[in-house]
Amino acid sequence: MDQAAKVVFTSSITPEAMVRVFDAVGVELSGAVAVKLHSGEMGNQNFTKPDFVKPIIDHVHGVIVEGNTAYEGSRDTTVKHWETMKQHGWTDIAEVDILDEEGEIELPVPDGQVIKTDIVGSHLTRYDSMLVLTHFKGHPMGGFGGSLKNISIGVASSKGKTFIHSAGDLAHPWKAEQDAFLDSMADAAKAVVDHFGPGLMVFINVMKDMSVDCDCCAVAEDPAMGNIGVLASLDPVALDQACVDLVYASTDPGKAALIERIESKHGIRTVESAAALGVGTRQYELVTIDEES
Repeated sequence: MDQAAKVVFTSSITPEAMVRVFDAVGVELSGAVAVKLHSGEMGNQNFTKPDFVKPIIDHVHGVIVEGNTAYEGSRDTTVKHWETMKQHGWTDIAEVDILDEEGEIELPVPDGQVIKTDIVGSHLTRYDSMLVLTHFKGHPMGGFGGSLKNISIGVASSKGKTFIHSAGDLAHPWKAEQDAFLDSMADAAKAVVDHFGPGLMVFINVMKDMSVDCDCCAVAEDPAMGNIGVLASLDPVALDQACVDLVYASTDPGKAALIERIESKHGIRTVESAAALGVGTRQYELVTIDEES
């Protein structure tokens, strides 16, 4: 059996808790630090807000990074994405970088189950390490959105997002079989993890405002279940698995909607596929810290 990964948990959902769980992971990110988060589609009410994450971004001296979307909306071009970044307040709290503003590069995935390359913004090479700040919630296509989605679809360029959603077949975009799409996300996550290397990525999942819909939805369902907490790990597979487990273990009857979304889209398959690729392990030790830790 794989050695269990450490996943730090606190039920406190505050800006200070973000810093505490990061410190409890025990890694200091070095060099130029990218902070990958979701800028939020214009009109979305659930995305994590700038004031909430400013302290942790300041803590790591990071630059907010995002990639353009592959669907029509407020972030599908660099010009519109910059405007959304400004309107949502991201440019007020930190330096911002649109990764595919000046083109894209390919990262190899030699052992990829579906795709053998991951297409990402060329600016990714500016950074030595990455803090992945993820709002854990449902997703209309992936079942749920956690750290694995944030570093696969999230880091991919606009073309790269289409490539993943199409399971590598750009001649037939957005028509991939569901499990092939989920496996492609795992492949892309593997590419990004390999790009940075061991100990140079820290992952934080925030389990609040957990709608069945993604922050990419301009009109999203309101959350049906209550908030759970903030978790952090060096292992995105263990972290996402822990979050899914916490949803299932919750006594909140509102969890049914999120579980239905996860199961109907085979969401756990991305976690399974990423584990099979060696991105991380599904075995974890949940280490709870209290508010004063």
